Amino acid sequence: MLTHLWLTYLGTTLLARASFGDVDLYRRWVATGLTTGTWPVLDGPWVYPAAALLPMLAAGVAGVTPDAPYALAWCGLVTALDAAAVALLLRRRNGHVAAAWWLAFLVLLGPVAIGRLDAVAAPVTLVALLVALTHPRTSTALLTLGAWVKVAPGAAVLPLLLATRRPWRRVVLPGAAVCALVVGTVALLGGGGEVASFVLEQDARGLQLEAVAATPWLVAGLFTTRVEHVFNRGLVTWEIDGPGTQATADALGAVLVAGVLAVTALLWWCRRRDGARFWSDDVLRGDFVLRGAFVLALTLIVANKVGSPQFQSWLAPPVAVALALGRPWWRRTAVTLLGVAAATQWVYPWWYGDVVSGWPLATLVLAARNVTLGVLLVVAVVHLLRPPGHDPRASVRADAAAATRGGPDDAVVARTAAAD
Repeated sequence: MLTHLWLTYLGTTLLARASFGDVDLYRRWVATGLTTGTWPVLDGPWVYPAAALLPMLAAGVAGVTPDAPYALAWCGLVTALDAAAVALLLRRRNGHVAAAWWLAFLVLLGPVAIGRLDAVAAPVTLVALLVALTHPRTSTALLTLGAWVKVAPGAAVLPLLLATRRPWRRVVLPGAAVCALVVGTVALLGGGGEVASFVLEQDARGLQLEAVAATPWLVAGLFTTRVEHVFNRGLVTWEIDGPGTQATADALGAVLVAGVLAVTALLWWCRRRDGARFWSDDVLRGDFVLRGAFVLALTLIVANKVGSPQFQSWLAPPVAVALALGRPWWRRTAVTLLGVAAATQWVYPWWYGDVVSGWPLATLVLAARNVTLGVLLVVAVVHLLRPPGHDPRASVRADAAAATRGGPDDAVVARTAAAD
């Protein structure tokens, strides 16, 4: 609670203008819809998927006038979702460690950890990954719904699909049902022609200043006037302009798709490599899902021409779940990700003006953050290629101990502890 009170104070009071502009934009969209009947997606293209309207409307119960406590209601909604996620984390063997890490990550990431749509998607993704092996249908439904709010959670469906027996029944059909519900509802309300507009809206973007791919030009801008920081008024974002930046931005659309396909192929190869053991070892399968989700989230960030600070929250759910289940090889990643979150908040919102102005310290902090993300991606792929060893005899002992407590979740947790 103290974590979210602090973040709420930062976002609604101390740094309101710098960090909670998006929340006020949500309020204005809802206000326009309620007063004029003109809604995003239903009456025109929108930058977000259609279900993003749901949390915006939920916060609107507090009112949508300029003087209404809409931002407080938004923070209350996010706090409730995070509280549910933490409560589920605490039910796991190492849940106290995972919960403490999750809250520390939110504090270090700063007000964007609560003042963006990603703040809604992140706890939903966390819960989905917690129940991925034991309740794949529920996990898939949550991830698909999360994707209709902010796209990124949908990436975790890919490793879940590969790690689930009877994937058609347990993954494809639940995901398709959620998609049919969202698309059908939008179509009935008259927005069928714009339901996919959030994909096309990204084409107009240049290379955003904070994007990982912008790092070479970001650093070069310290030494040459040929690289400029340009404000895109239409998208209300800062972009970098220099030799090759627009070509890079245009190419990244294809690179992002190719990267996701390459990671999916790698995941398929890893499953084939492990053979029968993959299906008999819940620890191995669980780690496969978490690492797959983490690598895909990193790919979506590193290969993206957009570099919004809230994107870092995509990385937190698989790490928190891995810590809760005691998965090996995650502690250094968890510590590194805390550093990434702290650097992200340092850049935005505290010293973003210095980044825009090209001051060396702020620029180099952002560049170091971006390089760290690239290194994390490489290390995560290596860990995927070299899964941690597992002692089958330890699994037998752990299963026997878990049987006295009952429940498939206990067996998975006990096997994880034995593996560690």
